[in-house]
Amino acid sequence: MRKFLLVFALIFAAGSLLALAYRWPPLHDRLVYRLDRLQASIKYAISPPEQAVFVPKESTPLTPTATFTPFPLPTETPTPPGATATSVPSPTPTITPTPLPPQAMLEGFRHEFQTWNNCGPANLSMGLSYWGWQGNQRDTAAFLKPNERDKNVMPYEMEAFVDEETDLNAIVRVGGDLDTLKAFISAGFPVLVEKGFEGVGFDGWMGHYEVINGYDDAKGVVYAQDSYKGPNLEVSYEDLIEQWRAFNYTYLVIYSPEREAQVMDMLGLQANDRFNYHTAEQKARQEVQALTGRDLFFALYNQGSNLVHLQDYAAAATAYDAAFANYASIPEAERPWRMLWYQTGPYFAYYFTQRYQDLIDLATTTLDAMSEPILEESYYWRGRARLALGDREGAIEDFQQSLEAHPDFTPSLEQLGQLGIKP
Repeated sequence: MRKFLLVFALIFAAGSLLALAYRWPPLHDRLVYRLDRLQASIKYAISPPEQAVFVPKESTPLTPTATFTPFPLPTETPTPPGATATSVPSPTPTITPTPLPPQAMLEGFRHEFQTWNNCGPANLSMGLSYWGWQGNQRDTAAFLKPNERDKNVMPYEMEAFVDEETDLNAIVRVGGDLDTLKAFISAGFPVLVEKGFEGVGFDGWMGHYEVINGYDDAKGVVYAQDSYKGPNLEVSYEDLIEQWRAFNYTYLVIYSPEREAQVMDMLGLQANDRFNYHTAEQKARQEVQALTGRDLFFALYNQGSNLVHLQDYAAAATAYDAAFANYASIPEAERPWRMLWYQTGPYFAYYFTQRYQDLIDLATTTLDAMSEPILEESYYWRGRARLALGDREGAIEDFQQSLEAHPDFTPSLEQLGQLGIKP
């Protein structure tokens, strides 16, 4: 009996030490990364995600019902159903801008290599460090990713962190270009961009953030603080545009409150949400006419995303249908099968055109292709669609799954509250 108790005590002590070691950040990150890679390799060997193709089966009604949702949309007041969406500011002649310098470089960043699954928090931390913020990616992750296994951080979540957790401000815009980056950098504002990424040892295309802190026209490059590849990484203008296109040329500018007027002046009409999405939609429309292959998929997807923010859900659904039709023709090795991890516009478009089954099928395809189905937005929207079709129990299950993926996810909490369910 005494020997048994001794063995039990040793096993308990060893288990306790292992548990403590697992919580030690350097070891924890390595173990979680290896376990995640093992789980992914097994799942993807059995069911290759690049082979999963979503095929819409419904058509968009000519007169969609445009009821609105508390889920984050543009911050301005929505256009009421039935009203004409023509309140886009008209461009007016402006003074010719001062020519941009041929090169510029911003210094003073605290570079951080990202820990496992922590691209967004690491890059936001680096962007904030330029302004003297003293935290690191663990501080940003605590706000941005309550569940460390959450696969993505949205730009609006980063903007919210800056506005709510620091004494700085931030603004997110789409449809950016090289001149916009150069103008902000030369004026002393680094720019955080969201872009596509492909690297050795990864399972295909995925999303990535970078802090752009310099450029050189003579070399044709921007300089980036990259959380995966290292500091002051040179990225050619051509590669940046190709990678940036995948995320609708989204960018985030952090600034001190006393410089807000300068930032708004630099943005000009782009400071207006509606005008920004209007011009980005025009840009995507032009690219649709000029591009092929995967780039065409991204351009069509961008067109749909911009139309969602303009609340033209019928046109957005049509653009997404065209994007998904193009997707099947992309070589499997190049397919961006993680797209819905990062950009959820199709859910809005299909929901508000009452294409509930297509939404359910798209969300299910997205979740089933993951090694670990942990996307709060996909569960949330599938739950909304199931509820619209009368599947109350299925909807409740999805909202609860959404909260497991992202605790305190407000849209799912509100849906459960309306159903009389306590999380």
